[in-house]
Amino acid sequence: MHTRKPEWLRRKIQGSHVSSEVYNIIDELSLNTVCKEANCPNKMECFNRSTATFMILGKVCTRNCTFCNVTKGEPETVDHEEPRKVAAAVEKLKLKHAVITSVTRDDLQDGGAGHFAEVVKEIQKLTQAITVEVLIPDFDGDEAALEKVIAAKPEIINHNIETVPELYTKVRPMANYERSLALLKTVKAKDSTILTKSGIMLGLGESEAAVINVMKDLRSVGCDIITIGQYLAPSSKHHPVIEYVHPDIFEKYKNIGMELGFKNVVSAPLVRSSYHADEVLADN
Repeated sequence: MHTRKPEWLRRKIQGSHVSSEVYNIIDELSLNTVCKEANCPNKMECFNRSTATFMILGKVCTRNCTFCNVTKGEPETVDHEEPRKVAAAVEKLKLKHAVITSVTRDDLQDGGAGHFAEVVKEIQKLTQAITVEVLIPDFDGDEAALEKVIAAKPEIINHNIETVPELYTKVRPMANYERSLALLKTVKAKDSTILTKSGIMLGLGESEAAVINVMKDLRSVGCDIITIGQYLAPSSKHHPVIEYVHPDIFEKYKNIGMELGFKNVVSAPLVRSSYHADEVLADN
């Protein structure tokens, strides 16, 4: 097991007046970002580009994934003003592409799907020039809930597979691989104009063959875009990093993904689901 990060995972990004402005706007509107809650390694780079991934429905998750840094426990009360606040932040940050995600809220009847839809609608009121990407949980397989998000017509619906099915019991014990694939398939079946996207992490103990099989499974349900990045354990209490995967292997997976027919494959050690998401959309 590797304990020291290799050079390709080391970043030196300093703050700036731009990143300070992003922090101020987020704090002023009492919003959460996955950048901060998940301790993303690209946080300062994205803030310096005046981008952020908004995390709605509180910052406490009802699931117990062993890879994630987001707080687990008793979920917070839903802020019904949040859709308006997110739209206000999008406007103040002058975003052209807004990314919205959430904690998983198994305690809510629709898993928070209706709240997602309201956020999308509020952003769409600003201008047609802003595109919207939602990174959603599985809504516990509730198709009616998913349809609320589809009906709001974001440009991209993203749902992460996260890892290979063989590791789900260790990494995502409350999730279901087939259920996640079915979600992505349903989006395409209900509205083929919406781009679908998913992401996986490497270094959790998966085999190369298993990664390629996941990519094939995603293509079989019409997934358009895939992101592939290195897993970094948030603490010693989380799932350990089994391997630091060399950048050449990420490039190999990118080439395989393009051969399989993905419209876009973003594959590198520091890639995360929302990394340069605006550029990914521009390419499609």
